[in-house]
Amino acid sequence: MKQDYFYCFLEPISRDLAYIAKQLEQSIFTSPRVVLTHSRIFIEHILQKVIEIEKLPPVRKGMLMDQVKLLEANGYLTDEIRDSLHYVRMQGNQAAHDPRKFRYSEALLCWEAVYMIVKWYVEVYGSHKIVVPEYQDPSPQKQQTYDIQELVFKLDALEQKLSAAMNPQEEAEKEAAVTVEKEVTEEMPGDTAIRTISYKGESIDIPYFLRDAFLLPQRFSKSETFLIRLGAEQHGRIMSELPNSLEGLCKHVKRFSEKNEAQFFEELKVFIMEEKIRRRIVSERPGELFFFFKTDYIVVTEELSSIQLTEEKFTGIPNLLRQMHDDQMERVGQLPMELLILAKYDRVGVGTVEKLFEQLKDMQKS
Repeated sequence: MKQDYFYCFLEPISRDLAYIAKQLEQSIFTSPRVVLTHSRIFIEHILQKVIEIEKLPPVRKGMLMDQVKLLEANGYLTDEIRDSLHYVRMQGNQAAHDPRKFRYSEALLCWEAVYMIVKWYVEVYGSHKIVVPEYQDPSPQKQQTYDIQELVFKLDALEQKLSAAMNPQEEAEKEAAVTVEKEVTEEMPGDTAIRTISYKGESIDIPYFLRDAFLLPQRFSKSETFLIRLGAEQHGRIMSELPNSLEGLCKHVKRFSEKNEAQFFEELKVFIMEEKIRRRIVSERPGELFFFFKTDYIVVTEELSSIQLTEEKFTGIPNLLRQMHDDQMERVGQLPMELLILAKYDRVGVGTVEKLFEQLKDMQKS
């Protein structure tokens, strides 16, 4: 794996700790409060590892002060490390309760104290082969960063996993390491699984960027009417309205059955897959405009955008063209990015929209 972040030297000791440190460091200039709060939790995990190594009595989770007192009473802390621990603890406590705006400078001072603690931990309890680099102030991140809510969710999940890995079962640690490695190399902001939707033993992870996604009924060919009826009852307009289990969803509307639930669940899996593909396309081509049809797409050039929506240009779809004109859509550039929205029109189906898309694609190539 590419070693492209400061705390990668922690990986031989714990991939979980390394990845949490990475997320925190990259958030200093965007989320000072989150950094202060979770730095406290971060060092709590480090001290828990030290207590286990030294075979001292375990301390209940969330009791950082008691951890520090226990290690200090047994002579394991220098004055410098003790002071650093108390500083991070107090800053974290303040950030967890005080609603004021926290400054970048406060996050940086706390982060330097965290470095002192990590350096002590690695040099005293890590392998002699691990070299701790000199402290460096982090730089503002130029790449896309995590939304605050997603960042907190991700850190909470990682910290829970780290707590579970304290269990001395080798397989659990191994599994956690594999999961984190995948996240480091493949995940982009917005991909974090924020919740799970299940149906009869199967489940789908809902990524953060789709947490409140509009469920356009036309995207669900077999479930279109089911979704329209659910939407009228405020049960299926957006992703966050869906329950964690789809079993019993049909009871909210008349004349629908478990078959409709099963079809919708299968189409929901396809919808999420298509949205992930689209998101990757957009992220790889920033500054471009697109028309999407399922997982296929067209880049909207200025030339394509200026083409008039006439029967001379677009054949075989007169009914769609007439209704678009009624809505003041006269040229290609006025079409919606999600072309399947056009299937909302009277006697216009997915096949008609596909005809439009294919003609647009041919015009783009010519």
